[in-house]
Amino acid sequence: MNIKTEITKLHYTKEPKGSLFSILKFCSVFYGLASGFKNYLYDKKILKPHKVNAYVISVGNFTTGGVGKTPVTAEIAKYFVSRGERVAIISRGYGGKLNNKKVNVISDGINLFYKADLAGDEPYWFAVNLNMCAVLTCSDRVKAAEYAIKELGVTKIILDDGFQHRKIHRDLNIVLVDSEKMFGNECLLPAGPLREGLNGFNRIDRLLIVSKNVEHSRAEKLARIMKKKFAHVFKTSSAEQVSICKIEPDYAYNIVSGEHLEKEAEITALSAIGQPEQFYKFLEKDYKIKAKVTYDDHHQYTKEDIEDIDSIIVTTEKDAVKLAQLEKPNIYALKLKTVLDIENLL
Repeated sequence: MNIKTEITKLHYTKEPKGSLFSILKFCSVFYGLASGFKNYLYDKKILKPHKVNAYVISVGNFTTGGVGKTPVTAEIAKYFVSRGERVAIISRGYGGKLNNKKVNVISDGINLFYKADLAGDEPYWFAVNLNMCAVLTCSDRVKAAEYAIKELGVTKIILDDGFQHRKIHRDLNIVLVDSEKMFGNECLLPAGPLREGLNGFNRIDRLLIVSKNVEHSRAEKLARIMKKKFAHVFKTSSAEQVSICKIEPDYAYNIVSGEHLEKEAEITALSAIGQPEQFYKFLEKDYKIKAKVTYDDHHQYTKEDIEDIDSIIVTTEKDAVKLAQLEKPNIYALKLKTVLDIENLL
């Protein structure tokens, strides 16, 4: 088990202990000072976010790892495209090889310009799966937004993982919370999964409880608790501000032929995502898992990674866009369905 896996395990242990945690906890003090100081400067309007000539929505979260931002961002983009808006998703491009100091157009909504290894997992997935939606990467979201408006005629901008990026003004701040993982051990990075203190709730416009499960009573209960607990910070009625997004398994399909995989098939589960446990639970519902192969988040696959796997491989759609380049015929991707009241959210 590598150090990153050990740290992630500590992040989601209720009362972590040990020398590694003590070291990380000490480091969290400095992270908290830096994060808190930055937020203080913005909260007191000493620093001011830059407003661009488009409607900006941020989809983000308080914690590291996979919460469900990708499918939610996709649903928002599809909604606006269906209403005739010119939409761009802007991502930092984490995990990609492109220079993210400059603006990279992964897709202009029609043409795809980069593959997954260069673009990064999420941007490439957006570019492949969303028609008529531009996808750009850049560490400077203001620069990317202004490029999208001027060069691509964009009227709606969605910031993928943008909650902590306060340099750009946003008209709607959507924050996701995993109904199972919640805030982990509630410590700041690197001792815990929190990117900032929970006083950041004051900046939220919409809180979305994400239930990646086949049964959603826990998420429904959590939504009720959150409505009461944080009612005082929401700008309008908390009943309108807290909602649920249900992400459920649908079917597995061959990434080359599109053929659906029969239920109860024996498979090897493969993933390189932030929180793979729920993905494996989804697969256990309909398939017989003989082995689980887990790589670090945003891992770039090589042929050597999968050449010794003779059984059917089932992976995530984000992993599938990278594995497709290896041209192995026995790879399937699990299709998820997103159940979300998009109009209420927006």
